Formats: sequence, C-alpha cells, structure tokens
Amino acid sequence: MHPPSRWLPFEKPLQELEERIAELERFTTTRGIDKSAEIARLRARQDKLCEEIFSRLSPWDKVLMARHPSRPYTLDYVRLMFEDFVELHGDRRFGDDPAIVAGLARLDGRQVALIGHQKGRDLKERQFRNFGSARPEAYRKALRVMQLAQKFGRPVISFIDTPAAESRLEAEERGICEAIARNLAEMSALRVPIVVVVIGEGGSGGAIGIGVGDWVMMLEHSTYSVIPPEGCAAILDAFGRDSSRAPEAAEALRLSAQDAFQLGIADEIIGEPIGGAHRDPAATAERVKHCVIRALEQLQDLEADDLVRRRYDKFRAIGRFAEAPQ
Repeated sequence: MHPPSRWLPFEKPLQELEERIAELERFTTTRGIDKSAEIARLRARQDKLCEEIFSRLSPWDKVLMARHPSRPYTLDYVRLMFEDFVELHGDRRFGDDPAIVAGLARLDGRQVALIGHQKGRDLKERQFRNFGSARPEAYRKALRVMQLAQKFGRPVISFIDTPAAESRLEAEERGICEAIARNLAEMSALRVPIVVVVIGEGGSGGAIGIGVGDWVMMLEHSTYSVIPPEGCAAILDAFGRDSSRAPEAAEALRLSAQDAFQLGIADEIIGEPIGGAHRDPAATAERVKHCVIRALEQLQDLEADDLVRRRYDKFRAIGRFAEAPQ
C-alpha cells in the first residue's frame, strides 16, 4: 500500500499510523537500532485498518475519493495502457479545448480511438484544462474523432472524469447544449463498438456527452450523477439551499458505482487497489486494460446493425419504473 500525497478526512487513523512508521524508519536509519519488528506490526495493523475503512465508505466519502487530486487521469491511462497515441486537436469550427483529449492509438495490438476528460495536476494545468469541465469545442472534437473511428472501423474507448460541462456564458453562446445533444444522437447511432469507463467523477451532461456506450464500466470509487452534491444541496428546498449539506445530497443522489450498477446505468464495476486508484495507478490501469479488452472482444463480432440496436435499447431501458399498488 503506497501512502498518498494527500490524506482524506476519513483516512486520519491511517495517516497517524503512517507517520508513526515513518518516525520509526528514521529512527532506525539515524540511530542504527533495528525497529523492523515494530514496523512490520504497524504495517499489518495499517493494512487491516485500511480494509475496514474502505469497506464502509459513505456516499460522500466516495465523492472525495473520485475527486482525489492524485487519482489517475485520462493521460495517465493513455501512458499505462496504450501505445502509439496520436492526439488530435480542434473541432474545425472554433478551436481546441484541452479539457478533453482525443486521438488514435493501439491497445494490445488493436487500432482504437480514445477520448477522455483531463483535469490537470497543478493549478496551472488545471486552469489550462478548465478543471476537466469541457466547452462545446471539446465535445465537437470528440465527435470528430469518433466519426473518424467509424470511417476506419476502429472501436471507441471513452474515459469520463468531469464535475460537469462548462456552464459559463461563453459556453452557452457557442452552443454547449447543442454540442452535448448532438453527441448523444451521434453516439447512439455510431456503427463501431463504444466502451465507456468512468474513472473519477461522472458529472451531469459533461459526462453523458461522451458516455453513450455499448458497455459502461465504473471504477469502484468513481461516481455518476446528474448534478454534483454541492449543487444539489444548494438548489433544493429539501436541503435548505445550503451547500454545506452536500453529504446528505450525495446519499440522496445514489451516485456511487454500486448504486449505478444496481440501477442498470453501469454494466460493470472495476475493483481498485485497497485505498483507491491513486495508491497504485499502474495496478489500476492493468485492471482497466483487462476489462476494456474483454469488453471489446465480446463486442467485436456483433454486426453493426445489432450493435446500434442493442445500444439504443440499453439506454432506452434506463429509468423505467413500476408503480407499487396502493
């Protein structure tokens, strides 16, 4: 278990153990007194405590995990999973938006197209990437790459990780609603396989704008929701218009991967290393790669007409309900 660069509030007991272990290791180095037995005992205790904590995370804890700043982003998965990635830029209408990266690559010998949100690590890159909140030109760029994929018969792999689409005036003026709506229509009719992986936050239309797929997977500690919990808490009277009650909103929204799977929104949950994807990005990427390849193998033999019909039926079925008798 690799210690994270930043600890979340519910990880405080683990942080205290890690600091104690580090202190003993420094003592061993500087004083030459062997503390390996005590360190091993604390490590075992830490591992057991880690399993206990991460087996009972609340919905709000899941939100914090999905937003962890050290969590692997799309370009991390590109580096760890793919070969020969060639990034394509621009929507051929307005410009390029780096909040979504898109291009062509190889995955285990397969020629694929990939798209995904990119948040950025430090403040400068986050501002450059607009914190992963894509503008209209990002969705049009993604669509351009997906249309290329259809032209050359390449499957599409989509990585979702965004709090929401950009909602400021300039995005509205350039047609953010139309761009997302068009992506929904075009993706539902795309005649190549589409595999979607929610790797962090799946927020609102910003997520679904590149989220219509034949097989939708979510990482264990990712989220998928129509609105961020803070926004929900702030606008709903039930929560008194108070964004500080976001943990209550997170529970009401049923936004965890486990909820999405139960509701039929996600087709599969990909387990993360104990403590989250940020503790071992390479192992996480290996799991994602295995699941994506398996999904592509299951989809590759379907005729294009069957692929489109099944995808359409899948999304039409989401949200059906039956009224219980009085």
